[in-house]
Amino acid sequence: MEQRAEPRPARVRILDAAYRLMLTIGLARATTKEIARAAGCSEAALYKHFSGKEELFVAVLKERLPRVGPLLERLAAAPEAGERTVEQNLTEIARQAALFYEQSFPIAASLYAEPRLRARHHEAMRELGTGPHLPIRGLDAYLRSEQRAGRIRPDADTYAAASLLLGACAQRAFAYEATEEGGPPQSLDDFAASVAGTLMRGLGG
Repeated sequence: MEQRAEPRPARVRILDAAYRLMLTIGLARATTKEIARAAGCSEAALYKHFSGKEELFVAVLKERLPRVGPLLERLAAAPEAGERTVEQNLTEIARQAALFYEQSFPIAASLYAEPRLRARHHEAMRELGTGPHLPIRGLDAYLRSEQRAGRIRPDADTYAAASLLLGACAQRAFAYEATEEGGPPQSLDDFAASVAGTLMRGLGG
């Protein structure tokens, strides 16, 4: 006798529906009512798991997109673990960050067309203790840990380096859509390796 699959928990269905809608119509247009309908539950049930669309957005970023934060935290705590070089670590960070921005940009882009919604969203991010600045801080913390370990120059500007790497990854997400090729000139792996290598020539060892 064929067994029926266990129904997915409501929270999982809500997250899946939110991710699909935010990706297809954007964060600004994806209402909690539409998300709940797509998840097959009531709007009241959605609010049992999430305080609002902003918290749901943060959960989508953390649980449905490539996770940069945990990687940075792990590396900052033990930069030499596994005997990987700084350049190898930066390559992996660049790869994950580029994937994250590539997938999150279509979701968040609609915010910038509506100033009031953007202001409300930013206020909610502050209340939730999160925001797009955290990866920069996390990468800066990792690079400072490498500085203390003697694997990059003691006079290197770690904050500038973090900003350059993540800025390049963010730019890759939208800079090439209007070109004839319709995409970046390098593969993701080649891009990550070249950005990390270029940065390491400035950071030294």
